[in-house]
Amino acid sequence: MSNMWERVGRLIGEDNLDHLAGKQVGVVGLGSGGGFVALSLAMCGVGRFVLVDDDVLERGNITRHVADLRSLGQNKAAAVADLIWQRNPDARIDVRAGAIEDHWDCLDALDLLVVAVDNEQVKYAINEKCLEKRLIASYAGVYERGEGGDHVIIKPYDGPCYACWAAATREGVKIAMNSVGDLDYGMIGADGTLASEPGLWVNVTKVAGIQTDLVLNELLRGTAAYVEMPANTLIVSNIYLDIIEGAESDPHTGIWIEIERDPDCLACGDRLQKGVSLLARDENDSISLDELAASRLTTDIVFEEEAED
Repeated sequence: MSNMWERVGRLIGEDNLDHLAGKQVGVVGLGSGGGFVALSLAMCGVGRFVLVDDDVLERGNITRHVADLRSLGQNKAAAVADLIWQRNPDARIDVRAGAIEDHWDCLDALDLLVVAVDNEQVKYAINEKCLEKRLIASYAGVYERGEGGDHVIIKPYDGPCYACWAAATREGVKIAMNSVGDLDYGMIGADGTLASEPGLWVNVTKVAGIQTDLVLNELLRGTAAYVEMPANTLIVSNIYLDIIEGAESDPHTGIWIEIERDPDCLACGDRLQKGVSLLARDENDSISLDELAASRLTTDIVFEEEAED
C-alpha cells in the first residue's frame, strides 16, 4: 500500500481497500452531484469507473461543481476523470461522452450504478435496463432550493424498482406510513425534472456525501465493514420541513423509511413477470387466451383511445 492510501487503509482496513480498488462503479450524470460522488468514491479507494455525460462544463456550472475554470468547455465526464486521475493515477476510467441511451453496453461489467441525472424519464429508462441486467443502482435527489434531499439504493426484484419508488415519492403520490401520516414531498417540473433551483453547493454536497457513504457501504457488502441500514430510503432536511405530513422535521435531521415493491408495477410487478414468462415460452408452445388472462398482465391498463371516449 502506497503512503497515499495509508490513512484510508487504516480506517477501513487494507483488505477492504483492496476490495474497493477492484470494484467498478458507473456514474451517469457528472454534474454537481454526480461529479462529487465520483470523485469522493475515488478518494475512498474505488479504483474503476465508467463515467457518462453528454454535457460540457459552462461558466455557470463552476460554483456548483468539483471542476473549476480550467475545465471550461470540456465534457463533464472527461473533466471529472481528470480530477480522479489527479487523486489516483492508477484508476481505470472509461469516459463516455454522450447520452446513456447511446451507451447501454457500459452497464454490463458494473458492480453498481450511480444515477445522477435530473430527468425522470431518463431515470425510468435506466431503471428498465438495471432490471434487465440485475444491476444495483443508487439514486439521489436534492429538493427545490436545497430544502432537503433523499437517497435510495434499488436492488432489482429485492424491494422496489425506481418506478415503484418514484410513484411513492417523486410523482406526489402519498403513501400511508402506519398511523404516522403520509409522505408529503417531491416536486416535478413541466420538463420532467425535479423542481428548479436545487440550492447552494453545500446543499448538493450534503446529499451527495450521504449518497457516497451509502454506496461505499453497499460496495463493502459481504465484508466486516458493511453495516445494515434501517431501511431502503433516507430523507434529510436542511430546513424545517414537513417530510411526514403533520410532523415537521428539524433542520439537519433525517428519517429512514421503507418503500415497498408494488406487485402491480408495470416495470417490475408480479403481473408483468408472470405475463412475460408466458410470452417467453418456446415458440412451438401455444398460449391460450385463458392463460394470458390469468396472468392479469393487461389488467388495469387503459389505452389512450379508450380513455378519450
